[in-house]
Amino acid sequence: MPIVDLPLAELEKYQGRNPRPDDFDAFWDASLAEMRSIDPQIELKPYPLLQNVADCFELRFTGVGGARIYAKLLRPKKIESPAPALVQFHGYSANSGDWTDKLNYVATGNVVAFLDCRGQGGLSEDVGGVKGTTLNGHIIRGLSDAPEKMLYRQIYLDCAQLAGIVMDMEEVDAARVGATGGSQGGGLTLACAALEPRIARAAPVFPFLSDYLRVWEMDLAVAAYSELRNYFRNHDPRHEREAQIFNQLGYIDVQHLAPRIRGEVMMGIGLMDTICPPSTQFAAYNKIQSKKSKVIYPDFGHEGLPGLNDLIFEFMGGL
Repeated sequence: MPIVDLPLAELEKYQGRNPRPDDFDAFWDASLAEMRSIDPQIELKPYPLLQNVADCFELRFTGVGGARIYAKLLRPKKIESPAPALVQFHGYSANSGDWTDKLNYVATGNVVAFLDCRGQGGLSEDVGGVKGTTLNGHIIRGLSDAPEKMLYRQIYLDCAQLAGIVMDMEEVDAARVGATGGSQGGGLTLACAALEPRIARAAPVFPFLSDYLRVWEMDLAVAAYSELRNYFRNHDPRHEREAQIFNQLGYIDVQHLAPRIRGEVMMGIGLMDTICPPSTQFAAYNKIQSKKSKVIYPDFGHEGLPGLNDLIFEFMGGL
């Protein structure tokens, strides 16, 4: 069969190319301490959706930096407490989508929370405040500032904070909470499960935000990763800061967060993916130390993977 990346046998051993900053663990420990120091000022506003399965709420909370973060929250009308729960994350630039496409999980007794990433297509705030460019993307937002200013640091913390808020709900069993999403949502699923290690099951699908240097070396800094090329062309055209730039990107590289995951992971991977190359996905998968499995689609790229949603539904049914 044709391949766009390494052969599968090599992918299964691949350990990634992007450097891991020396103070990576201290950076994220301090970031989590900052997140936990915040009064989230949780607000729940009922949403009138005409159906008989779920009570629906618009959830807002205060995240790091003072941004008000939005998520859709649905819980069964007939709930047997404590209930399992699922936190979900969307693809790059999108939003939490329709209310009705979450009812399948609610109908089987789950509380569901779906995040709007700050500054993207939904209702969460981006309060800004970084030095340097914000042109064309969120990977590079804060890249000319301190690592603590990088936008994906804040988004990863929003994911963990939302999971913690859901776990603290009276009707939720904190030991039975899962996370899932595709592309950016897959990367955020890994980040969430790493930074909130009580996540019991995680189902990332072709995760974005992994092994940036590998993407660059494969000449695939296009589409979702095109902002890397634009950043170099505009701000470091002779690549005099290349090593420093990729080292800083290492703080928000989910492959380096993956060893923190304690829950069970099932990852969906398309071997023809030219948006998030298979090697970048395996870089994260191979570093997961908890129970894990992968669902491989040899002929598929960054697209719908037939039957995978059903597999994830059954996987989460084991919570």
